[in-house]
Amino acid sequence: MCFRDLLRVAAAAALLIASEAAMAAEADHETKGVTENNLPVFYQKLKDQLHFALAWDQAGGGDFSRWRAEARAKFWDLLIQPDDQTPLDAQVVEEQDRGAYVARKIVLSITRNSRVAAILLVPKGQGPFPAALVLHDHGGKFNIGKEKMVEPWGDEARLASAKAWVEKYYSGRFIGDDLARRGYVVLATDALGWGDRQNNGRESQQALASNLFNLGSSLAGTIAVEDVRAARYLAALPEVDKDRVAAIGFSMGAFRAWQIAALTDAVTAGVAVNWMATLDGLMVPGNNQLKGQSAFNMLHPGMFRWFDYPDAASIAAPKPMLFYAGETDHLFPVAAVRDAFARMEKVWADAGAPEHFAAKVWPNAHIFRAEEQAEAFDWLDRQFGRQE
Repeated sequence: MCFRDLLRVAAAAALLIASEAAMAAEADHETKGVTENNLPVFYQKLKDQLHFALAWDQAGGGDFSRWRAEARAKFWDLLIQPDDQTPLDAQVVEEQDRGAYVARKIVLSITRNSRVAAILLVPKGQGPFPAALVLHDHGGKFNIGKEKMVEPWGDEARLASAKAWVEKYYSGRFIGDDLARRGYVVLATDALGWGDRQNNGRESQQALASNLFNLGSSLAGTIAVEDVRAARYLAALPEVDKDRVAAIGFSMGAFRAWQIAALTDAVTAGVAVNWMATLDGLMVPGNNQLKGQSAFNMLHPGMFRWFDYPDAASIAAPKPMLFYAGETDHLFPVAAVRDAFARMEKVWADAGAPEHFAAKVWPNAHIFRAEEQAEAFDWLDRQFGRQE
């Protein structure tokens, strides 16, 4: 082989080495930033870095009351808005006699920024009565909110919509009215975006959440503070026994129920149906949690530096709390649900009140059937000393 041929071979070899080096360099950096599920390609690394610094199991068996106070203070901080002490100034605008109880349409200043409509059900007879703040679901159904919990009147279109909704998810029952017949004072309000405060549809939720962030607030924080205010109003009514005030909800309403039980002691017990799991079990490809929109109603920025969902819910301990889930609920993978239940059960035991924690997985999908309702309300009656 002549010298010229050797040069050609050497040049080709050098080109090959350079090409392989370039390919290796290319393989050493991200060539795609986002998965088809809109997760960052490094999402697993981020999950691995989450240690939930204020979870009870990170406290190492310390003083439970001290942990609870510190955790609650942090949870409040995550709402991105202060507690609100504005006078509620509630006024009754309409009333309907429903036999064993009276239904009242009221308006009240739910925060310094919003004066809203609500429905209050008051049993007849001698109080004080136990009470229930009933918290509506999401469901992508925005023209009704409080009307998913309490049967409306005076608007036939709204009544028809509400009846169709409860037929689909609540065995045809308005659970607020059922609780009133049991002797509970019941309050139902609209979260921002529902009922009298409805938004511009499912696709508007991200814009609303973004705009609230731009205004120094948050959508989830707004809902949380309003729910706390509603609970305080309910607990302070003269007809109500302030030591027996429950928060009850299904789906997003369940998230709101355990959240409010964690945030305020105006709520003394809770029933949360079909909204609980670990973050790890929800942040997986295909889960609804990855789609934005509805998730913003329950998204507190920075929360997962401090708490997982069961950790935040555990701030409610040692109050009586009942959690339900569905074996075939596609929104909440049952393995992640059972993991969350086990972690909460340990917290209640460590708080010295294992008997106050109850959880059950029903052979259902995402629904709150009549059988579940009856069992849950009987459980609540027992917690409030209303049954042997």
